[in-house]
Amino acid sequence: MTANSAQGSVGAQNGTAATDTTCADSDRAYGLSNTVKHLYKTKKDEDGESTWTDKYPEDVEEPAENEETRAHAIIVRHKKSKDSRKKLEADSIIIQSPPLREALGHILRDYTGVACELQRLTFNAPFAPFIHRWVEFTTYMRQEHLDATTKEHLVLLHDILKDEIGDSIASFEDYVLTKKITFEHLWMIFQPGTVVLGTQMGPISAFELRETLYYETRCGKFFGLPVDCVDYDGKKFGRHLTRLDIAEFAGVVDITSLTAFPLDFHEDPEAIRATLTRRGELFEKVAGHHYKAYDGMAITWNEEHKEIPVYVNGRIVIDIESFSTLTIYPSHRADKWTEKDKKLLADNLKKDDNVKIDGSQITPYHHMLCRSRTSGYSLKLKKWLDFYVDNISEVVWNTDAYERLVLPQDQKDLILAFSESQIESTTFDDVISGKGKGVICLLSGPPGVGKTLTAEAVAEHMRVPLHTLTAGDLGSSPYDIEDELRRIMDLAARWKAVVLLDECDVFLEARTPYDLQRNNTVSIFLRMLEYYQGILFMTTNRVQNIDPAFRSRIHISLEYPDLNEESRRQIWKNFLTGTSFEDELSKADLDQLSSLSLNGREIKNVLKTAHLLAARKRSPLKREFIDTVLSITKR
Repeated sequence: MTANSAQGSVGAQNGTAATDTTCADSDRAYGLSNTVKHLYKTKKDEDGESTWTDKYPEDVEEPAENEETRAHAIIVRHKKSKDSRKKLEADSIIIQSPPLREALGHILRDYTGVACELQRLTFNAPFAPFIHRWVEFTTYMRQEHLDATTKEHLVLLHDILKDEIGDSIASFEDYVLTKKITFEHLWMIFQPGTVVLGTQMGPISAFELRETLYYETRCGKFFGLPVDCVDYDGKKFGRHLTRLDIAEFAGVVDITSLTAFPLDFHEDPEAIRATLTRRGELFEKVAGHHYKAYDGMAITWNEEHKEIPVYVNGRIVIDIESFSTLTIYPSHRADKWTEKDKKLLADNLKKDDNVKIDGSQITPYHHMLCRSRTSGYSLKLKKWLDFYVDNISEVVWNTDAYERLVLPQDQKDLILAFSESQIESTTFDDVISGKGKGVICLLSGPPGVGKTLTAEAVAEHMRVPLHTLTAGDLGSSPYDIEDELRRIMDLAARWKAVVLLDECDVFLEARTPYDLQRNNTVSIFLRMLEYYQGILFMTTNRVQNIDPAFRSRIHISLEYPDLNEESRRQIWKNFLTGTSFEDELSKADLDQLSSLSLNGREIKNVLKTAHLLAARKRSPLKREFIDTVLSITKR
């Protein structure tokens, strides 16, 4: 065996080791050379494919921009024109003149997407910024304080633009003058950053325009307007991005007939600005949670989350934070303020530019941009809804509701003492922190004797919301009941509301060994009462059947007896004096009516129907109308 063959044999035996050494050397060399290698793309072959080569292409032309072109104030790039009236048209304009860039910084101030501080300022056709700011451009040119160089360069740019976009400028000026527009030229009247009025989200509202775009779907062509409004997310104010759309139309239309148009085209811009600002001030005032009255259309949603209008008349609680947390409906957003916003906010606060903007306050400009809707809960419909700010009003309180309650005075005083102490947070805690801090009242007795009215009168006297529930509102399974009770009790504590659980026998009835599901329901309800921190009224017609465990958890237990003649007389009198309707009932009439065996609810229904009869005959309420209703009822 030769030396070479021996080495080969050894190499074969140790092949792996030899290979590893080679790879290690290669890895150490990879990318460590301090050099640059240039590759060039080849022309496409017959199959339309190209590759890369290290051979410098021979047919490369010298670059159009070089040391010589850097001296020019303006560079205009041309391309073949699609217009049959000219051979070439400008593709882009590059501004290199420092004085001209400075001048454009004033002319195009706050124009979205334009940064005049750049050394090379490029504008692409159709040169929208110059069309939108043409009046500002020509006005700036006429200023007397301009130095000679700036004026010369402005004139130079002006002549280029007149040649390139003179027709567009003439069209723009015509649209402004006639207040009419074509779909093709919509972009001309919508300047980024301008205030736009739109009606696609309810009543007319103001938005700040970000940009514009044309797009097409299966439904046709549209002009899209991404815009910002001002919203409140439950904790802070901020910007909310949405979009307005204008569907394609034929010919020329009035600008103000569009679903969205610039505020400056409105027939009375100052008046609409003032109206929107006042509405925004109200939007700011109802931020947080507030107890209000409402009368008008509101918005709910179907299973596909499409908006459905619903009429609401009654008391509501505005609470955007809870709405966003507890529902699956579209939530409110408050994105970050822009630099422009921060400056406005800082100036409005009369502080320097470094002031911390926490989103808790807004300026008159932002008031104008506020959403037209807020969110909350309808206590009457028991639904989370979107409410139009314009339909919100203050609650008109019934100041004598509690005084007119037909109850012994000592009982009325006791109920108020407990309720007022709870609102003023003077209740004492349990041995275990958080337990026993609520006020639980059980009202029992036959129907129509004033149990429900007691809770209503207490809430009215204390000027707090009344959240009325029945067993059916809480679901059927113990788990559903527990979740719903916890949600309601948390909301009631947040709103400082009085909760009325009407006809709650299913929760109070004594447990038995034979109905485990009902036993679970009673146990859950007992546990929830233990930790409830608000005011809860419960009504029942079967107090004798309640579970013994409830007795130690109830602070006040009042039994309402059947109404006697004196109580019924007071109820008749209360309902008669509680309306603006004129009546002709005598003392003898009241004596006779109070002798009838009617409960409070029946008396109310009789009088309501009798009032309808009197209104139809355009007459004051007379005894004969009441007798007619009573006669029909007996039949």
